[in-house]
Amino acid sequence: MMVKIIRLTLLAGKQLVRHRTRTLLTLLGVSCGMFLFTTVRAMQSTLDSATRIGAADTTLVVYRENRFCPETSRLPEYYADEMRGLPGVREVIPVKITVNNCGASLDVVVFRGVPPQTLLRYAPDIVLLDGSYETWQQTDDGALIGRLFAEKRGLRVGDAFEGAGVRVIVCGIIESPHAQDNQVAYVHLPFLQLASKRGLGIVTQFNVRVDAIEQLESVASAIDERFRHEADPTYTQPEKAFFAQAAGEMIDLVSFTRWIGYASVLAVLGLIGNAIMLIVRGRVRENAILQTLGYPPVAILYLVLSEGAWLGAAGGGIGVGLVALFLNWRKPTFGNEGQIVALLPDAPTLVIGLALALALGLLASLWPALVASQKPIVESLRS
Repeated sequence: MMVKIIRLTLLAGKQLVRHRTRTLLTLLGVSCGMFLFTTVRAMQSTLDSATRIGAADTTLVVYRENRFCPETSRLPEYYADEMRGLPGVREVIPVKITVNNCGASLDVVVFRGVPPQTLLRYAPDIVLLDGSYETWQQTDDGALIGRLFAEKRGLRVGDAFEGAGVRVIVCGIIESPHAQDNQVAYVHLPFLQLASKRGLGIVTQFNVRVDAIEQLESVASAIDERFRHEADPTYTQPEKAFFAQAAGEMIDLVSFTRWIGYASVLAVLGLIGNAIMLIVRGRVRENAILQTLGYPPVAILYLVLSEGAWLGAAGGGIGVGLVALFLNWRKPTFGNEGQIVALLPDAPTLVIGLALALALGLLASLWPALVASQKPIVESLRS
C-alpha cells in the first residue's frame, strides 16, 4: 500500500513538471503569498514574546509619571536609595537612555547608560563575543554594542561611531537571548549623563528587581505612593508591560498587518484552487484512461490531492525559505520610545508557514479531486 502511495505521489510531481510554465507561475504566486504571511507572523511572534509576562519576570520599570519618551522622563538618581529600603526590593539599578528618534522608526540608535559595576546584574544573560569587558570598564567613552547592532552598521572592536549626539569607542560586542540587548549600546552612566547634556544625577528610569513575581504589584504601588507628592512623581510597571505600553504604535501596526496575512492566505488558496481546476479540466481524458487501466476513483482522488500538496509545499517552502534568508540577511528592526524589536523568524513560525502552505494546497485541491474521481469514464472519454 505504501509503495502505491509513493508511486502516485511521484506521478503527481511528474505531471506538474510536464506543464512547467503554469507550475512555475503558480509556485511564484504561492511563494509570494506565504512570504507575506510568514513575515507578518514573525512580527506578531516577536512582539508577543517581548510583551508576555512569565514566571521568571521579576523586574519593574520606574518611569516619570505622564512621560512617553526617554528624553522627557527625568528622575533624580537619589530615588534609588529610598527604593532599596522598601520591602520586597532586591536590587535597584539607575538607567539613562538616549535615542536618536523617540517615535516609531525602522532605524533607531539606543544608548543605555548603567553604572559599570552593575551591568552584569542589569543584563545578566549577555555574553561577550569580542573585545574586553575590563577595557570597557576602564574607558569612560567606551561602549559594549549588541551583535545585531554591530552587524547592521559594520562596526568592530576599536571603531568609533556617533549617534543621537553621542560619540563612543567600541570596546566589545555582546550577544544575548533578549532582543533588546542585541540592538543597543551600553555605556557608563556618568558619561551618558554628561554627553546628553542633562547633567549628573538625572536618569531616565530605574530597573527594580523584586524577590518574587507575586510582589510586583505591591512593590510597584509602594514605589509610586512614596514619590506621589514629590516634584517628580513616578509610574511603575512590570518590565514587559512597560514595553507593551512604550511599543503601542508598533503593536497597532502589527495588528493591522494581521489582515494582510489573512488576505495572503486567501490569495494562496484561490491560486492553488484555480491551478488545480485547470489541471483537472485539461486532463479529463487522461484520468479516464487511467481508470480504464484499473486505477480506482480513490487513486484519481489522491493523485489530484497530491498535485495540490506539491504546489502548496513547494511554494510554501520557497516563500518561508526566502523569509528566513531575507530577515537574517537584512536583520530589520523597528523601535518606539527607545524600545527595539528585532524581526527575526523563530522555528515555530517557519514550521507554521510550511504546515499552512501544505494544508492550503490540500484544501484547495479537495473539490477538483472529488469532481475528477466521480466523473464517469465514458463521459470523460467523449469529452
